[in-house]
Amino acid sequence: MTAEYKVHGDVAVITLMNPPVNGLGLSTRIGITDGLEKANNDAAVKAIVITGGGKAFSGGADIREFGSPKAIQEPNLLSVIRSCENSAKPIVAAIHSVAMGGGLELALGCHYRIAAPGTSVALPEVKLGLIPGAGGTQRLPRVIGVEAALNMIVSGEAIKSEMLAMLPGQKLFDAMAQSAETLAEEALAMARKVAAAHADGSPLPLVRNLPCKHVQGDAYFQFARNMVKGMAKNLPAPVKCLEAVEAATKKKFEDGMVLEREIFTALMMTPESKALRHIFMSDRAASKIPDVPEDTPKRDIKSIAVIGAGTMGGGISMNFLNAGIPVKILEMKQDALDRGVATIRKNYEAQVKKGKLKQEKYDERMALLSTTLSYDDIGQADLVIEAVFEEMGVKETVFKKLDEVMKPGAILASNTSTLDVNKIASFTKRPQDVIGMHFFSPANVMKLLEVVRGAQTGKDVLATVMAIGKKIKKTSVVSGVCDGFIGNRMIEQYSRQAGFLIEEGCTPAQVDKAVEKFGFAMGPFRMGDLAGNDIGWAIRKRRYQEKPGMKYSKTADLLCEMGRYGQKTGAGWYDYQAGKRDAIPSPVVVEMIEKHRAAQGITPRKISDEEIVQRLVFSLVNEACHILEEGIASKASDIDMVYITGYGFPFWRGGPMNYADTIGLFNVAEAMKRFAKNPLDDAQFWQPAPLLARLVAEGKTFN
Repeated sequence: MTAEYKVHGDVAVITLMNPPVNGLGLSTRIGITDGLEKANNDAAVKAIVITGGGKAFSGGADIREFGSPKAIQEPNLLSVIRSCENSAKPIVAAIHSVAMGGGLELALGCHYRIAAPGTSVALPEVKLGLIPGAGGTQRLPRVIGVEAALNMIVSGEAIKSEMLAMLPGQKLFDAMAQSAETLAEEALAMARKVAAAHADGSPLPLVRNLPCKHVQGDAYFQFARNMVKGMAKNLPAPVKCLEAVEAATKKKFEDGMVLEREIFTALMMTPESKALRHIFMSDRAASKIPDVPEDTPKRDIKSIAVIGAGTMGGGISMNFLNAGIPVKILEMKQDALDRGVATIRKNYEAQVKKGKLKQEKYDERMALLSTTLSYDDIGQADLVIEAVFEEMGVKETVFKKLDEVMKPGAILASNTSTLDVNKIASFTKRPQDVIGMHFFSPANVMKLLEVVRGAQTGKDVLATVMAIGKKIKKTSVVSGVCDGFIGNRMIEQYSRQAGFLIEEGCTPAQVDKAVEKFGFAMGPFRMGDLAGNDIGWAIRKRRYQEKPGMKYSKTADLLCEMGRYGQKTGAGWYDYQAGKRDAIPSPVVVEMIEKHRAAQGITPRKISDEEIVQRLVFSLVNEACHILEEGIASKASDIDMVYITGYGFPFWRGGPMNYADTIGLFNVAEAMKRFAKNPLDDAQFWQPAPLLARLVAEGKTFN
């Protein structure tokens, strides 16, 4: 069992011992109920304290049991809480560090609560597409008030214990401990005090018996419902949170509990909740690399050098400054350095102005930044990241110089988005120290970091870079070496399909609207205009030499020949007004597309939004299958994380591979076979990848 039972004089202490966050798995739940029974049967014990060992009171459900029979096996959490409420002897919850989800619900089932300052308190189930399922929606409004509870439950955000203790009339905490260090002693003293107060047999206080009303009643809930619907239009859980809290104000406690459980069970089966739970697990799985054990020694990274002060170099630098790591930026010319530093200052000053960053924090971060025009000044950095022009000759010059000046053991990283990391490593005498760190623009905002593992990259280098990715709050996903790595290799097929769609009859606006309605942050043509259509043009020119048989629509080349590179030139697939980013459909572009169709002898046809979405999304899926087969990605969930965090794929659909699982791989493969019959498409590409065909034959899924 993962709960420890000890008696301190006349007080029994049950300590949850299930690291890292004392998840309430089956073994822990049994430990609690066994401890309660033991304490209630011991005449010498007058009161009970429940607390958590290590770094948490409890983080809630044990994620290792998600989806397994153990998650609901008796005693389930509802039964554990009922045992607490039914205890004949008073129970004090001694809360510290983290009390979230089921952990907070457990505390709410105890008779009394004492909290250490700095404890993070939350009911975060909504982030998994669920509502609290063990009484959280019924008990929390009774102890902190309806509005405060609803805000916590709908947002899922954590609040510090001392902030909650300041709420007027709150009954969540009966006392605040002086410190985390004194919590245990103060909890024992409190337990003895309440035991003496109830020695006469007076009933023990239960949260379920507290009143729960809102003075404005229906009017408040209608207002809240409108707000929640506007904020979470693609997610069912937030509105259901509201329904459950409203029930707490209108129904008897037990009836509210029944409704909460019904809602919880129904939400568990929704595709949105399955997608969010998939993302939750995938995020944690991304850091696990099959042949790199968790205890692999890591190199000490105390200082960073960044080559290039442009948009990427500046954004990359900010990540490390934010994490308190000194950064030295190298440029060839002083004016380029000055522009780069000015942009970093401007970004931070905007945050200060909005109240998102304190002035002293801004000052601290800028104090960590230094600049140089000489390679000799960066030689002692522990990690150097180049963010120079995406051309192999430029990379060769930089890496040969880095090989000369960097100290032994320094990690040499490239921010390349498509180029061969093995070739870049070959420019040095230390290929084991070379790795790809592909940041996404804007690098200080985007969550994704593709960590590109070269053929000779050391395991300690990979482990170190994954750890530093976590420190700078990135979702780090490992990719092998191939053209475009995971994300850009897949997006090329997506972009090819977008081109074929407009050749066959769509307008850029129709394609973008269809895929944005599906949930993408931005359609392929708006995305091209934002990134710069000349970037794709350069890649295609390379493709025409390397893969002359690969089919592309010529419309994108014709667009670039017109000088329409996107927002930076004020014209791309769309027209743009000076100083604005609004995409205005362009009659010039429509005319160009129509002329091209006529020249190719193509009769345009009406194409449904369903076909648009399927061709775009399934092109990602099929290319991803090849990526998995080649070992470029180690698992399908890594591909989902790349697309959720780096490419604007709708998170409530869980990524392209999870979406394919949801609609059925048989259906995906059948659609591909239909697309292969289209003479204007690429029949060879639409042959279902061997991995997909095998999974269909075996009735299996990606995840």
